[in-house]
Amino acid sequence: MVLLRLSPMALSQSRFALSPGAETLGSMSVLTKPCSDPWLTPWHTRHHDAFHAILDADPFARGLVELLCSTKYLPGYVSRPPTGGMRTKLADELKAVAEARDDDIRADLDAAVARSWKRHDLAWLTGRGWGARTAGLFRHVWTTHVRPDWPRRRALLERDVTYRAGLLAAYGWPRALQHMNRRSAWVGADAIRFSDQPGPDHIVGEGGMLFVPVCVTSGTWLAEAPPDRYALVYPARGSGDPTARPPVAPALERLIGSGRAALLHELERPATSSELAAHLGLSLGTVGGHLSVLRDANMVTGTRVGRRVVYRRTATGDLLAQT
Repeated sequence: MVLLRLSPMALSQSRFALSPGAETLGSMSVLTKPCSDPWLTPWHTRHHDAFHAILDADPFARGLVELLCSTKYLPGYVSRPPTGGMRTKLADELKAVAEARDDDIRADLDAAVARSWKRHDLAWLTGRGWGARTAGLFRHVWTTHVRPDWPRRRALLERDVTYRAGLLAAYGWPRALQHMNRRSAWVGADAIRFSDQPGPDHIVGEGGMLFVPVCVTSGTWLAEAPPDRYALVYPARGSGDPTARPPVAPALERLIGSGRAALLHELERPATSSELAAHLGLSLGTVGGHLSVLRDANMVTGTRVGRRVVYRRTATGDLLAQT
């Protein structure tokens, strides 16, 4: 079992972040195989052929992508913790990738080959400047395939962070980390289980842990930067079609009105008023009015998280939403 151990200081400094680099890496994995995620299928259909044309034209790109998508060890030079919090820029992430030394990259790739479930001979690893070539590949995939879809994806990722931040404020880290993936769980008072496989514990530095959602339906990885910076990359929840919501019960609509009933159902996942307005296609003023009534009726409650107020259903709200 691999544990991530956090001191009280590290725990207090832990936070969420976004990573265009991790999103690009996850997107390459999605594009290498058939897509079964309805939320990503239209995007996959539009970009699959063009992505594979790039791989067919560049043996280095083909070999690297196939290795990254078939190993239990992601090379450290392509999977570092983001440094810009929720405003991380790809250019900043790729700067470190481009500056990686060839000798270090070769050691990283050898380790990835040893942990792969496929055979790789690294014959495609020719020439020099592998860091710059890797950064160029990531930049192209981001610009051509990911960035056009980024507004939609960012909204989903921010919704996941809002959901978990609300749980964190109300219940603490163990509840916020619940169901991030199939393996991760809070263990004891000071550790997160990352993997069931044998391995040494990792001691998280005083700067705390980063938690980074990405728009893939499976796959979790640990990004590390020596000596003690770690980021847990995990699949964001709620990637289903946002228009395919379960119908609101007519009885609930008659009781509190269709707008408030829809909002109450939407709060199955905690959200801010801005997020509710965007998802329901309502004005902020309308959402604010509905929330005020629902709060006065003890159906929802709000928790301040930084500069935002995250709303969630109360036990009464949960009961009525199931009506």
